Amino acid sequence: MVGRLIKLLSVLFFAFFVFMFGALAYAKLFGREPVQQEPDADEVDLVATFGPLEYKGTSTSFRGGAVTTWFGGGGVDLTEAALSPGGATLRVRALFGGGTLVVPEDWRVESRVLGIGGVGDSRPRGNPAPGAPTLRLEGYAIFGGWGITPAPANGETAAVADDAGA
Repeated sequence: MVGRLIKLLSVLFFAFFVFMFGALAYAKLFGREPVQQEPDADEVDLVATFGPLEYKGTSTSFRGGAVTTWFGGGGVDLTEAALSPGGATLRVRALFGGGTLVVPEDWRVESRVLGIGGVGDSRPRGNPAPGAPTLRLEGYAIFGGWGITPAPANGETAAVADDAGA
C-alpha cells in the first residue's frame, strides 16, 4: 500500500514538472513581447509574460481589448478612463498569472471568465445595478485570476504610471 502511494506521488511530481517545463517552453516559443500602450488608447493589448504589468488608462471612450498574463501579472488601473457608451469587453487570459483590475465604483463588471481561478470583486458597494456603464470580462484563468478593486493597492499602479510618464 505504501509502495503504491509513493509510486503515485512520484508520478504526480514528475508530471507536474513536465507540465511546468512544457508551459515554460510554450510561453517562450509562442509568447509575445510586451508592447508599450498609450494611456489614452481606446483599445489595449497588454501582455505580461514572466514579468510585471502596470497600466493606467485615461481613455475618454474605452472599448476594451486583451490582457494576457502568463507567469506574470500586475495592475490595470482604469479609474481615470471613461467607458464607451456601449460598454467595453476586456478579454483576459491568465496562466499562473493575473493581477488587479482597478475600476471606478460606478462601473458594472460582468465576468464570464472560466477556469481554475477566476475573478473576485472586492469593491465595498459591490456591483451597481444594471444600466450602469458595463465592463465585460471574458476569457480564462488557469491557476491565476483577477481581483477587482475601486482603488490601487497602496497607490502602486498610479505610482508606476507616474514614474513612466516622467
